[in-house]
Amino acid sequence: MTELDERKLDPAVALSSLDETAPREPHRLFALKQGDCFAVADAYGDIRGAGDGFFRDDTRVLSEFRLTIGGRPMSLLGASLSQDNVLFTSNLTNLPIQSAVGRDIPQGAIHIERVRLIWQDRLFERITLSNYSREHSTITVSLHFAADFRDMFEVRGSTRVKRGTTHLAKTDKESVMLGYDGLDGLPRLSAISFSQAPDKLSDNRADFLIAVTKRSQKVLYVEVGPEASEAPNRDRFRAAAARARFGMRAKRRHGATVHSSGRVFNDWVERARADVALLTTELPTGPYPYAGIPWFSTAFGRDGVISSLQMLWLNPGLARGVLAFLAEHQATETSPFSDSQPGKIMHETRKGEMAALRELPFGRYYGGVDTTPLYIHLASAYADRTGDMAFIDRLWPSLKAAAEWTEEASRATGFVTYQRAAESGLANQGWKDSFDSVFHADGRIPKGPIALVEVQGYVFAAFRGMAALARRRGEFADAEHWEGRAEEMRVAVERDFWVDDMNFYALAIDGEGQPCKVRTSNAGHLLFVGLPEPERAKLVVDQLLSASFHSGWGLRTLADDAVFFNPMSYHNGSIWPHDTALCAVGMARFGERDSVVRLMSGTFESAVHFNMRLPELFCGFARAPGEAPIAYPVACLPQAWSAGSTFMLMQACLGLEIDGWQGELHVTRPRLPIGIDTLMIRHLTVGDKAIDLTFQRVGDRVAAFLSDRHEGQVPLIVRT
Repeated sequence: MTELDERKLDPAVALSSLDETAPREPHRLFALKQGDCFAVADAYGDIRGAGDGFFRDDTRVLSEFRLTIGGRPMSLLGASLSQDNVLFTSNLTNLPIQSAVGRDIPQGAIHIERVRLIWQDRLFERITLSNYSREHSTITVSLHFAADFRDMFEVRGSTRVKRGTTHLAKTDKESVMLGYDGLDGLPRLSAISFSQAPDKLSDNRADFLIAVTKRSQKVLYVEVGPEASEAPNRDRFRAAAARARFGMRAKRRHGATVHSSGRVFNDWVERARADVALLTTELPTGPYPYAGIPWFSTAFGRDGVISSLQMLWLNPGLARGVLAFLAEHQATETSPFSDSQPGKIMHETRKGEMAALRELPFGRYYGGVDTTPLYIHLASAYADRTGDMAFIDRLWPSLKAAAEWTEEASRATGFVTYQRAAESGLANQGWKDSFDSVFHADGRIPKGPIALVEVQGYVFAAFRGMAALARRRGEFADAEHWEGRAEEMRVAVERDFWVDDMNFYALAIDGEGQPCKVRTSNAGHLLFVGLPEPERAKLVVDQLLSASFHSGWGLRTLADDAVFFNPMSYHNGSIWPHDTALCAVGMARFGERDSVVRLMSGTFESAVHFNMRLPELFCGFARAPGEAPIAYPVACLPQAWSAGSTFMLMQACLGLEIDGWQGELHVTRPRLPIGIDTLMIRHLTVGDKAIDLTFQRVGDRVAAFLSDRHEGQVPLIVRT
């Protein structure tokens, strides 16, 4: 295939696929995840095709799972996820139906509760029917099911010349087995088991005649897994729920916790923390935050690095897990198909049939130009946060290989550039990787190789980080070399990317050496790494905070006067919370802490409108009184670096840095979010100590102090 945008299909394609059924709005869908399985369903608990389903290892093993009562759909009362993201609950009631013996049952007589969770590759569901009428009723309860066993890329719109073999369903008394043999030689199975034998069972439907006496309840348990279970029952459901909740609690206990004086603000923080925990998967190398559900529930290099950078101050263990995984999967050979070169860091990995057959390059793909320098930057930031030089020493061969790739990639032009090596790869390989995200001011698509402005900033940070780490290892010649390379990159960016008549940095430099004179949020990432000289940083900040970029909800990816600006686009005018957070950290670095407070306020208010969850992105329309932010139709929700942006913005407001080398806390010009008077961080690790740190509003300033029991244990240095 050509022109495949791996991170997202062309929105028009994605929308057309959704229009085949009722609209599927991400912020009205509900996701569960555990390990390498996840499920996405609507508020009714139904899976109805399109992009939803139950997925295992990048394969959809349940493409339909609908419940009807008396042959009719139900009326929705409400739906929710538990605060820990383990249980999905839908509350429903019947429409007017007839009982199995012909008696009319009025609307609202029967309450139906669906409770669902995932544990160890298996979906568990409890369906409770409560009869609130004065009559005994025998109700026909039907479960409609199907498994298309489509690869994730097929679900997203890719077409295949040939597929494997789908088998006829095998039914027995209390279960049905759906099966598919892939072209990769692997069988894929989906067994649906019931707590009682259906009165009628076919290859796509199970009918139960359930007698519900007045003022009574009946419960049906269902399980979906790779093999038939022993009969589902109350004890199995409760045991799975208890284990799943215990596992999630264990993940959420890692790192410090945040609590404030604002109840709604706390709800947002708790949901963001729960989303990071939900997406974090325990791999042999340690915890890794998968990128997002549904399209990116796998390990992505760039997303993992940025998500762990966002959480680093609270939970450095996440960064350690990401670094260990990426080091283990570092490229050791050159392959045009996978865009790999020795030393390069992985962009993503996939486990599905199409990746296994190399119909696509994404089984282990390296076509991300920024992941390698970001990996080095994360290692340096982790070392500064923890002082864990023993781990850095183990990583050192990998870090040196990554730095050598980075140097080699910049040898020809002085900048790290990209140009895909095979037609099957990504055309654009920065974080804005849709086909039209890099362009000239007149709309021309530039020829490669392309040097993105933010990537050069990451390279600057990587070289500077390598210099600092080498110096700590006593490798002073290498330290001077990398320090020199960092300065060379800084000078080159200031010389070649700055556009005087824009008072802004160009988006990119194309293969002919011409700058793409377009104002984008990419320049804000230069602030994040501290590259610009202060005068230019101030000009960039002022423009990012202007109405051209700042919608009132967050920062647009593209200024509204650009030729390709579209607030409904994927990368050309939408708002990405992680992008806003990175720019905000950069603003704080250059003294704009009050502006960061305003950005955090807008982001928080956006989350409130999205039921306390920040989606992958949303539309970049200007904020208007009384109106909510507008959802992007096919955004991932939850998304790790969107959830993590909550904590990156918070750290930027507080001005908090942790010096792992000296075992010190540094607070610079702290600010609290609007409406918050007190914020406490509990169990924050500094070296081998865990402390409680409080920020308190006192008049027009913010005080920071340690809990009495920690006073004197950890130096706290506050600059106001």
